[in-house]
Formats: sequence, structure tokens, C-alpha cells
Amino acid sequence: MNSAKHRISRRGFTRVLGATAAYAALNPMLPGRLVETGTNETIVRLSSNENPYGPSPAALKAMTDAFGLAWRYPDEHADMLLANVARFHNVSPDQVLLGNGSGEILKLAAAAFTGPTRRLVVADPTFEAIARHASVAKAETIKVPLTSDYYHHDLPKMLDQSNVGLTYVCNPNNPTASITPKSQIRSFLDSVGPSTMVLVDEAYHHYVESSEYESVIPLVKQRGNLIVARTFSKIYGMAGLRCGYCVSSPDLIRQMQAHQVWDSLNIMALAAAIASFGDSNHVEQGRLRNHEVKKFVYAELQKLGFKWIPSEANFLMIDLQRPSRSVIAALRDRKVEVGRLFPTMPNFLRVTIGTKPQMEAFCAAFSQIMRSA
Repeated sequence: MNSAKHRISRRGFTRVLGATAAYAALNPMLPGRLVETGTNETIVRLSSNENPYGPSPAALKAMTDAFGLAWRYPDEHADMLLANVARFHNVSPDQVLLGNGSGEILKLAAAAFTGPTRRLVVADPTFEAIARHASVAKAETIKVPLTSDYYHHDLPKMLDQSNVGLTYVCNPNNPTASITPKSQIRSFLDSVGPSTMVLVDEAYHHYVESSEYESVIPLVKQRGNLIVARTFSKIYGMAGLRCGYCVSSPDLIRQMQAHQVWDSLNIMALAAAIASFGDSNHVEQGRLRNHEVKKFVYAELQKLGFKWIPSEANFLMIDLQRPSRSVIAALRDRKVEVGRLFPTMPNFLRVTIGTKPQMEAFCAAFSQIMRSA
């Protein structure tokens, strides 16, 4: 075989990939837009709060342009993203730490600030990863139930704990898609002692529409014990690339960085993140799409007589008024994957807000299951 005849040039591959990306963006019914292709079956994937629209065109182009740099370590790109993040949030670069997704930020915070004598305090339920990381540090985790009325973090009860090294506040919260109001967050931050670090996870920040919410990144300058995590996995559509960061004081950044693997981010993720920061239109489109499709799902749920927790994210929790385990399984049988079971909320079903075709498929399967129950 003549290898030269079958070899594709980098320029040719870039051209093919670019054309494929453009075609996919214009055709939401393609596999990977309506569905995820597994073996020979199609599965509607609404289980992990991913953004089905994917990265922005600018990010896709940046990644293709970065193919030829794969042989290099990512230091220069990391420095560039660090500078962009610092400029965007009006902080100094030594107040920013990049991570392999915001998941790495959570792991580093647990490693730096929890241990056998420094407990972790979290809401119940909330994103579970940080509790797992704290257990590796042999730290006890105190779980404080969300408020029963609005599913807020019960911050007074979270504050009323002893020997706390780190308090984790996911806002908006996963899995409830609820927010804890800015007035309550500010009061909590004013009251917590300086020896307790507070990590506010703002992974779903961009989707919030409520005026009762605010990002606490501007408060970092006044509070030396505050860490705020962000990610490119959600609104920026880069969950598979793994890129995130946190903003904090230089001292806390150094303490977390001491536990970090060198060069934990890859050059493709960094290139895409740098490009994404300059594409505000992609963020606005993502918000609008999420809002419109979520309205459609609300209307369908109303027709069926179901209630839900008001969502300020790209997913929602539906109150089934019955155990959700069998419904999750029945949806899976119909090739619709939804969120896992949350033991403290056994009657609720977490569903990612996908594309309109994806949500039409979900609503059809859900209606069929619930009507036959």
C-alpha cells in the first residue's frame, strides 16, 4: 500500500474537522446532538448536566489550530489563560489557580484544608465529589440538610459546627438546581471564622436568572478564607476537555497548588478555554437555548400534573411523588439516560436540559411511563 496516497495532511484534517463541526452545529438531529451513539443503539443522554451544544466555533478552531503544538508542554497556554481569567475577574494572576476541570479544584481544596482534625461541612444533598476527596484525607464530613421550603443551603446550621477546616457551598446547587440567596451567602461569609475556608462552587453560575443570586468572586478581595470555583464544562460545553479554575487569596492558592500535579491541563483544553473567554455570544446563546427548552419541559410537566424545584441551572429535579428508582430504570429501557438516584431525595428525578429534540424524546418516554404506572 502506498502510505503517501492514504495519508491526510494536518491542513486537510483540519479542513475535514472544521466542516464536520460546522455541519454538526447546523444539524441538531445528528448522533451526538439528539443522541449519544453507544454500540448499535442510540441513547438520549440527560444524565450528567452536560451542554449538548458543545464548544463555541472559536474554541473548535482554536483546538484544530493547536494540533501542531501537541508535542509541547502547556506552560505558555496556561500562563495565557491565567492572565485572561485574572483580567476577566479583576484580580491578580497569583489569585487564580487553573485545574483539570473544577473537579481538580475541589480535590485540591480537600487535600489542603481538611484532615483528621479539620472537618468538611456540606449540604445534603449536594455534589458528592468533595466529600470523597475529604475521606482520603481522613476528614469527617458533616452533612446539613437543605432547607425544606426552598432547598437553600441551611447556612446557620452549617455555621454552627466545630473543628471545621472547609465548608463547601454549591451555588446553584447540584442536584437540586436551587440557589442560596446572595443576602444569606453574604451574612454567612461575614460570620464564618477565619480558620474555616469556604469553597463556593459556581459551576452553573452562567445559567442563573434570579436577581436573588450573585457571584461571590468580587468578595475574594475582602475575605482571605474564600475560594470560588468555576468550570468550562457547563455553559462553555467543554466537559470532555477538563478545564476549570478558582479565584482566591494568593496564600490559599499556594496551599492548594502544593498538592497539584505539574501540567495537569492539556494544551487542547487550554486553547479552547482561551478562545471561549473571548466568545461572549456563545454564552448568551447557551443561556437562551437553556431558558427556552426549559420552558418547554415545564409546560409538558404541567400537562402531566407534576411539580419540580424551580431550576436556576441546566437541569431540574422533578417531584414524582413516588420512588424514582423504577422510573430511572424504565427510562433507561427506553434509551433515555437521566440522573442517578439521590438517597436523601428518593422521590425526585434529576434531568439535564438537553436540546429540544432530546427533551421531546424524554417527555414522550416519561409521559408513557407515568401514565402506565
